[in-house]
Amino acid sequence: MRAEIITIGDELLIGQVVDTNSAWMAQKLNENGIELFQITSVHDDREHIIAAIDDAFKRVDIVLTTGGLGPTKDDITKQVLCEYFQTHLIEDERVRAHIEHLYQDRPDVLNRLTATQWMVPECAVILPNRVGSAPLMIFPHGQQLLASMPGVPYEMEIAMEEQILPYVTRFIAEQTDADIHYGIQHRTLQVSGISESALAIRLETYERLLPKNVHLAYLPKDGIIRLRLSSYGDVCKGSIDHSFWHLKYNVRDYLFDETGDSPEIIVGRLLKERGATIATAESCTGGRLASLLAKHAGSSAFFWGSIVSYDNSVKEHLLGVPEEVLKTHGAVSEETVRIMAESVRKQMSTTYAIATSGIAGPTGGSDGKPVGTVWIAWATPEGTTAECFHLGKLREQIIERACARALIGLIKIIGPKFDVLNEFC
Repeated sequence: MRAEIITIGDELLIGQVVDTNSAWMAQKLNENGIELFQITSVHDDREHIIAAIDDAFKRVDIVLTTGGLGPTKDDITKQVLCEYFQTHLIEDERVRAHIEHLYQDRPDVLNRLTATQWMVPECAVILPNRVGSAPLMIFPHGQQLLASMPGVPYEMEIAMEEQILPYVTRFIAEQTDADIHYGIQHRTLQVSGISESALAIRLETYERLLPKNVHLAYLPKDGIIRLRLSSYGDVCKGSIDHSFWHLKYNVRDYLFDETGDSPEIIVGRLLKERGATIATAESCTGGRLASLLAKHAGSSAFFWGSIVSYDNSVKEHLLGVPEEVLKTHGAVSEETVRIMAESVRKQMSTTYAIATSGIAGPTGGSDGKPVGTVWIAWATPEGTTAECFHLGKLREQIIERACARALIGLIKIIGPKFDVLNEFC
């Protein structure tokens, strides 16, 4: 079944508030086999809300709205929904008792405006909102439904997981044939070292031969291309499994992951599995690589630290890069990053180390080393390797791409080797 999200609120349309709700909801819908067809944002305006609901019901089975459920004058969603579904407000004793209990220690909040929150549409199914005063409302609409939730992210997330999704999945089960799979399946892998256009050419024949309801999407970012294979509607699991294997076979030379996780998460997982540790020595990335490695909970189990050696004097005195190497080969060179990586690994007593040095621009480049030139080295118990990359012309882009390349390089060194042929057999 298909769903549409309608986010309601002027604040979303003037850029005052960023709509994080839709991305979160989209992920949860997909996890539950519900295809998200469209996301629409509208003003706190009666005509705009009604038109959006009308249009959504022409396209999808399930409409999810967020926002406009507060007690103030500008929040009009509940009143508009009453009008749309030709009903009126009545007092709900359960909602009233919940709100009075919720604010029992804050009597100043229990006023005439709060009292409007326990007035609910008579025709709606009212579900409990454990953490807020705005009731969760379900409006049956023939073989369709509309669910209305608060716009506050933490309220919406709890409402969605605890009440709305269970209700919607039961509704879908009642509306569909239980013997047929109508949901969505996604399979994701990640490749690096090939451009999007070159990859598309490589996969032309593969895409042409895909089953009718299986689709391939290209999602490039910072030198990584996520390939997401999706099946929609009545497709057997064996069909997408077979298509996924053929996809892996076609990209086997560039494949580094089939979980879809970010590179820093993959690195952290691999290091934890091996009981291994890592340190970084950074120049052009300025500590960004260390920040990524320390970003997620549990990183202290594998990330020991970093030396950000932006100036050559730091490379020389803290990382032991000889002055002669810096003069002869320069800071942006294979010789320099190799020494940086080996030195920080030794100083911090880690299993692995990564070093970066490059020209992030916008100035500082030369004919031999233009802006975007980055050297990366990986020091391991088996030895040190280094590689030169050319990562574009924009400073932020160069830094992000350098971090991605550094992490992917380590994944390829310590990660699983994909034996696609044997996997198929």
